[in-house]
Amino acid sequence: MTKLITKDDLTDHIYVLLSDTGTLFTRIIKGFTGAPYNHASLVMDDELEQVYSFGRKQANNPFNAGFVKEDIYEGTFRHYQNTSCVLLQIAVTAQQRKAVIELVQEFEKKKYKYRYNLIGLVGVLCNMDMGLPNSFFCSQFVAEALRRSGISFWNRPSTLVTPHDFLMNEPFRVVYEGYLYDYPKLDRHRLAQHKKQHFSALLLRKRVV
Repeated sequence: MTKLITKDDLTDHIYVLLSDTGTLFTRIIKGFTGAPYNHASLVMDDELEQVYSFGRKQANNPFNAGFVKEDIYEGTFRHYQNTSCVLLQIAVTAQQRKAVIELVQEFEKKKYKYRYNLIGLVGVLCNMDMGLPNSFFCSQFVAEALRRSGISFWNRPSTLVTPHDFLMNEPFRVVYEGYLYDYPKLDRHRLAQHKKQHFSALLLRKRVV
């Protein structure tokens, strides 16, 4: 018999980070969707240390994509300083949170078998469930991870869930919206260190030239 979950059972939280880096690829998608954010990431903590999605494995290569743990300080986001975002929080049970963590760990163990579901993006535009086995795009991955963990909000396949659907879904509560690197819970020391290293690298490059 399935136990009815009440508000008193929702003692934990997970997060969904929606973002817009302003890259050519995201501008093209934005042209079709008209939505403010076109990338979704599953986040396990409000300090953005555990962020997971399907996207670029290398900042300068949009075609090399798959399952990634996104590093806010050293990863792809650092190449796009003006990234805008919204951080959404959802209340879950302790068991649901545990299930999400275990699922993400399974993806990490087998990350080389997963591919980016580019054809699925075409399917979204055509309202068709499309994709190959072990392939995901960003919002499909987040929706599917939640669904497999007993957290489901849509009566449709995960391949038809877009980043904007999270923003428009009432259980998701906005906890921050603005520039990603203005988010107050980021480590300012780590951000300053990266900026210093980046500036030093630019100076060195100028001297070499």
